[in-house]
Amino acid sequence: MKLRVISVIAVMAVSACSNDGLRDLRGSGDGPDEFLILPAKPLQAPESLSALPEPTPGGTNITDATPLEDGVAALGGSRGNPNAGIPASDGTLVAHSSRYGTNPDIRTELASADEKFRKRRGRLTQIRLFRTDRYFEVYRRQGIKTRQVNDQYQRAGAKTPTSPP
Repeated sequence: MKLRVISVIAVMAVSACSNDGLRDLRGSGDGPDEFLILPAKPLQAPESLSALPEPTPGGTNITDATPLEDGVAALGGSRGNPNAGIPASDGTLVAHSSRYGTNPDIRTELASADEKFRKRRGRLTQIRLFRTDRYFEVYRRQGIKTRQVNDQYQRAGAKTPTSPP
């Protein structure tokens, strides 16, 4: 009897030692992964076959997927040269958002601060009997509780959208 109890405890302890990182995003079913399917752009017939450019091996195609450019265009922007200056239409926005100064190294600073935070908060999150998404466990305190914030704004007299009961 003691041997069975010890073996069950040993199996549970070993099964909790796997480290899949903060996000465990594996699918639970046997079906296809819908995120691997990338629809192609529809084929377009050119106005003139003689106006087609020479094919370039390994180059891009008109029907190739360009998710970044498509996303920016869907939001009303234009994706141009990243080294180009700020367009005149965005000058006021940039001036207002940088009125207190800017930090050119902000991405590196935030990445290192977030890594320290995850290490500190993730010490005991590695011990689990079952697979869980640890991301929400670690960042739970930083989440916005929408119902409480909405009630707080309503009590303060601010106009808020109606929310379901």
